[in-house]
Amino acid sequence: MTAPTLQELAALRAEGAVHRVLVPGSGESWLVVTRDAARAALTDPRLSNDIRHSASWQTDGGHAVGRNMLQTDPPHHTRLRRLIAGHFTPGRIAALRPGVERIAGDLLDALPRRGTADLVGRYALPLPVTVICELLGVPEGDRGGFHTWSNELVMPTSHEAAAAAADALTGYLTGLTDAKRRTPDDTLLSGLVTAADSGGLTAGELLGTAFLVLVAGHETTVNLISATVHSLLTHPDQLARLRAEPELTEGAVEESLRHNSPVHASAFRFATEPLELAGTAIAAGDSVLVSLAAASRDPAYFPDPDRFDIGRRPQGHLGFGHGLHHCLGAPLARTEAAVAVRLLLERHPSLALATDPAALTWRTSTLLRGLAELPVRLG
Repeated sequence: MTAPTLQELAALRAEGAVHRVLVPGSGESWLVVTRDAARAALTDPRLSNDIRHSASWQTDGGHAVGRNMLQTDPPHHTRLRRLIAGHFTPGRIAALRPGVERIAGDLLDALPRRGTADLVGRYALPLPVTVICELLGVPEGDRGGFHTWSNELVMPTSHEAAAAAADALTGYLTGLTDAKRRTPDDTLLSGLVTAADSGGLTAGELLGTAFLVLVAGHETTVNLISATVHSLLTHPDQLARLRAEPELTEGAVEESLRHNSPVHASAFRFATEPLELAGTAIAAGDSVLVSLAAASRDPAYFPDPDRFDIGRRPQGHLGFGHGLHHCLGAPLARTEAAVAVRLLLERHPSLALATDPAALTWRTSTLLRGLAELPVRLG
């Protein structure tokens, strides 16, 4: 199975909740495509995130950077999540909002008032990169390089390139944590180093947690911002409604999460014992992949699910997952996307696509889906 299209997922969903598929580079797996079955799988304690429960496990793979909470179950997952959860509370995110607005405003100031620009490279990407790097404590001069490495790891172009990116990012984060150890500050990474030095984290967990915050803290948000703008520009009735009712901006972002899930699927789960999922027998050691995109377009819960409607109240979509591994950074991603869309539309009232939508390239992997670029006319 290559990364399935939304149409292919819909066809599978019409046939049943769980399907046996072949995932390139990972072998056979069960793919879950309905909302009920997805929620059940994401909360079933018999489905572990630890690859060592896989029947085919031999090593953790050649592209892992440390060990993070997405690769663990309670109690280790609980301990690792608790170490960074305090940085993503509603109060902390509210305090970050003025900074997000400042960064977005600066990026918009750098765009020409008229002409064309790639909204991914000039806006949707540098906004979350800057925010998460400031939070984590990545020096400004280093921010371009790490995105190249992380993008290769989440959407690999080849085995060799992914391995090289993992080595490069491992070396960079090791050097950065050493620098924080020598010169502590008030950033998240410095706090993680302190936790590691006091015995709260292993060296591998320190590296893995820094990697997860850095990568998950921007990759999905880039896709969310660009997909939301794309959906608005390709649905002029919805764009007109949002311009008339800017208070619907958060609703537009929420509908974009449902309609164009930036995270297409969960991380693999592995059955620790035989179980049944939506009437399908899963053997111990089998892998299970949950399609968040398919679940969020399930017509049993979302009437006319292929319609983009910013007035919809899409409660229950799985754009940020569900259960113990629900995305910790969801409040920050929502804030960044809402700020980005609102300020962009305010600054550029004549914003329009600068190319045929059919000519746009969507980059996909097992986990993620996003636009490679989004050429727009600014005025």
